[in-house]
Parts: sequence; structure tokens; C-alpha cells
Amino acid sequence: MITDPLFYLCAIPAVLIFGMAKGGFGGGIAVISVPLMSLVISPVQAATILLPLLVAMDMVALWSFRGSWSKRNIKLTLPGAIAGIVIGAFTFRYLSEDAIRILVGVIVVLFCLDYWFRPASPGGSKPSLVKGTFWGTISGFTSFGIHSGGAPMSVYLLPQQMEKKLLMGTFAVFFTVVNLVKLIPYTWLGQFDHTNLMTSLVLLPLAPVGVRLGYYLLHKIDETTVYRLCYFFLFVVGVKLLWDGVSGAL
Repeated sequence: MITDPLFYLCAIPAVLIFGMAKGGFGGGIAVISVPLMSLVISPVQAATILLPLLVAMDMVALWSFRGSWSKRNIKLTLPGAIAGIVIGAFTFRYLSEDAIRILVGVIVVLFCLDYWFRPASPGGSKPSLVKGTFWGTISGFTSFGIHSGGAPMSVYLLPQQMEKKLLMGTFAVFFTVVNLVKLIPYTWLGQFDHTNLMTSLVLLPLAPVGVRLGYYLLHKIDETTVYRLCYFFLFVVGVKLLWDGVSGAL
């Protein structure tokens, strides 16, 4: 296992932040976790260490939001997400992580700006096969590389203006399946060595703590504030991804 104290100084808040997002607080802010851990280790190793923890978080989130999820949206997005994971697995050795960051960052920033400056449509958008497949594929693809699938899924789900628990429950079900599927190519690519697995095991107790903390905070704030926070953190994350991607590319 990793023994560097500086690693845990970055990894502990990274895991708690991701857990809180899984619990419904902060939405897309979870994408900060991999870059935070990448200050000490490689992004690939950070993503590998996080994946078993994400599966544990998903189980807690699934239990927390049990019965509250959009079956139609799950049916529309999961096939595309699995296709995106497959694409990610086969392009893993050739794809630049900075390119993924720039792609997601541009999408997210434009989405947030459009939301803030375009007049709101009453009632929100409806589930769509075309949009669900497209954003599901983008989410699966970006989730495979840097665990940033939450941002593309937010672009698809947030405009539907669902009740906050239904929204977070849909995220929970979607990413439970996505992260379980990701275990297969991660294993195939040989990412789960002894060091990574033991480090994941050491950090594992933090996973449910973060999720339950996020779930607690979600129920302490009203629905309008939840959406405002989601869009705010999503925009911050988009800008950070753009900055990191462009800085890395240069």
C-alpha cells in the first residue's frame, strides 16, 4: 500500500468529497477528487484506487435513495453508458487525459452558461432516447478515464427539473451499474495490483461516511438551493477541467 503521508493528505478529502457528491450534496464537484489525488500520484493510479471506493459509495447511495429513481431515464442512458465504457477501454492507451478534461470542461461551461442566460422553460425537459443515448455514452466514456461521468449526466438530467431525491436516486442507480461494469476493463487492463487494492482497502471506511454526510446535508436544504449548488459546482468543475486540460496540453 501507499505509505506517503502527503498522499493521504490529498486522498482523504478526495474520498470524502466524492462520497458527499454521491450522497447528493455538490453534484459534479466529485470530479475534483482525481485531480486532487493526482497531485501526489498519477491520474491513472488515482482513478484505479478510487474505483473500488466508488462501488462501495454506490451501494450506500443506492440504499439511501432506495425506491426514488427514474426508471425511464435509466433505460434511456445505460446502453449508451456501457458503449462509452467499451470505447474508453479500447482507446485507453491512446487517449490523452487532458483532451478528455478539455472536452468535458467545454461542454459543462457552455451548459451552465446556457442555463443561466437562457429563459427557463416551464416544467423542464422530457426524457429523450436520442439525448439519453448521447449523454449516456459521453458519461460512460469520461467516467472510464477520470471518473467524470457526473458532469455529462448532469447536462442530461438537470434540465428535467426532477424532485431532488428522485434526481439523486437516478444518479445513484446509473453510477452503480456504470462503476460495476468498469471493474471488468480495469481488471483486464491490469490496474488492480496489490498496492492499489491495499490502498483502496485502507481508505474504504471513509466511503460510507462521505455518502451519509452528503445525504444528511441534502435533506437540510431546499430543492431550489440544491439545484443552484449543482449548477454552481458544475460550472466551477468545468472551469477547473478546462484549466487543467489546457495546462497539461501546453
